[in-house]
Amino acid sequence: MSAKLKKGLVQIYTGNGKGKTTASLGLALRASGAGLKVCVLQFIKKRPYSEIKALKKIKNIEVAQYGRGCFIRKKPSPADIKCAKQGLEKAKRVLASSKFDMLILDEANIALKLGLLTPEEIITLVKMKPRNVELILTGRSCPGRLFRYADLITDMREIKHPYNKGVKARPGIEF
Repeated sequence: MSAKLKKGLVQIYTGNGKGKTTASLGLALRASGAGLKVCVLQFIKKRPYSEIKALKKIKNIEVAQYGRGCFIRKKPSPADIKCAKQGLEKAKRVLASSKFDMLILDEANIALKLGLLTPEEIITLVKMKPRNVELILTGRSCPGRLFRYADLITDMREIKHPYNKGVKARPGIEF
């Protein structure tokens, strides 16, 4: 049996700056240390990122990816949509299970922007959240419609980024 939160909130990490996934995974690590059970569902992503390798070593964090491993540059394919819908169904099962104290939907906002999911589907998910579960949504371009359902909204703003000077993404730092 996991340690339960008395009141779980809804958090959104959005914006064009770096650090949305990192912030949510910092919460996962903190929650794990407090004995809470965490589920991390990544939308769009499918590669074995460094954070996935690390999270799989922590016994009270479960992680799954719901993407095809390719960058979606144009209109999403039916396979892309199917992956996102599978992630959404998993999120519903997680919330209904009473097994987890925290659910992180990493890149859910990007899934919304690309049309893989609808705002209505996420709002329905937020409304079914049990009182004692913390729900975190990450990704750029969070639709403003979701803001009214959040207790905390952080807008990561890029001021300066090494990518703009030609520094490529580095293992262990950006992925």
